[in-house]
Amino acid sequence: MKKYKRAAKVCMVTLAVCGMLLAPAGAKLEVQAEEVIATVQGKVMEGTTGKLLYLDTPDGKMEIKIDGSTSTGNCKMLLPDKKISVSVAHGNDGYLHAVTISENGESPSVSLDTSKVSNVIGTVNERTTEDVLHLDTAQGEMELKIDKNTDLSNCSVLVVSGKYVVSCARGEDAYMHAISIADVASSPAVDESQAGAASRTYSQSQTPVVNVTGETRSVTGTVKDDTDEATLYLATSEGDFTFKIDESTDTSKGMVLTPDNKLMVTYFRGSDSNLHVTSIVGVKDSSSAEVDTSSQATVTGTVQGKSTENILVLDTSAGEMELKMDKAAGPSGCKVLVEGRKVSVTCSRGDDAYMHALMITAVK
Repeated sequence: MKKYKRAAKVCMVTLAVCGMLLAPAGAKLEVQAEEVIATVQGKVMEGTTGKLLYLDTPDGKMEIKIDGSTSTGNCKMLLPDKKISVSVAHGNDGYLHAVTISENGESPSVSLDTSKVSNVIGTVNERTTEDVLHLDTAQGEMELKIDKNTDLSNCSVLVVSGKYVVSCARGEDAYMHAISIADVASSPAVDESQAGAASRTYSQSQTPVVNVTGETRSVTGTVKDDTDEATLYLATSEGDFTFKIDESTDTSKGMVLTPDNKLMVTYFRGSDSNLHVTSIVGVKDSSSAEVDTSSQATVTGTVQGKSTENILVLDTSAGEMELKMDKAAGPSGCKVLVEGRKVSVTCSRGDDAYMHALMITAVK
């Protein structure tokens, strides 16, 4: 009986594919829930991406497209050898399309120390399983446990070689656990019209110490134009946020707050009713460039809006200058770098032909 059921399922899928090939060339490519033709079970295969699922089923290998409308609420992690169930519909582009992707089973919960939350950006490597995330970061490989409570709401799907920003904390089992995993796009394009924007005057007054009145949370978004050294304005999918930047804020992994830069911000609500930043993580690429620190130069200029966590763009008396940020420590004399901030930068040339910033100091 199982044999006949399997044969019937294969026939249904085959007929669906034939229907795709005969569909009119100008037909609109839409996949809707009512078009489901079959539900298949199998294991995720290597090569799966956020757009195309390779599934090893008892009937053979299947290629299934993942659309923006695909429901992955119960299954965000598409890692090799993971067993999943997929309901499929046909499109007129010659592919089967996933309507829903689901899984079964839950991991036991572990209490986490959320008073000490860290944020990292990295690339998922092939050692990752549905229980343990192996992340290649600029500081090396990290192992993070994935729990049933891990927030994947800002992650389309999690795949090997995908780049993500992860908020994590240590659990009572002594392991680091992923609190949330979110997609990280490459450095966003910057409106060139902002490059020549006039310098602004920023308040450098120290924010008074406040007490934490709520738990620490994290959010991902893009920097808004009005951001200055004391206040971060962030546009997110949940709306616009206003954060206070304190002396205690950790900006070592996210010091460039120019318009449209993408950040992950960990914050808490203070006793003054404001949201305060505990740490900022920007989008930063790893680098293996060797820098000749025996020959250093110092340049002074104004931070331009085109600057990112990877490249600092300065307007100097000699013209525009680009400096790589992979070797730079946190700025001295200010917590963050915003458009219009005047700085002095000690730099050296790397074997990649770029000048690399080593030390950044705010100029009064």
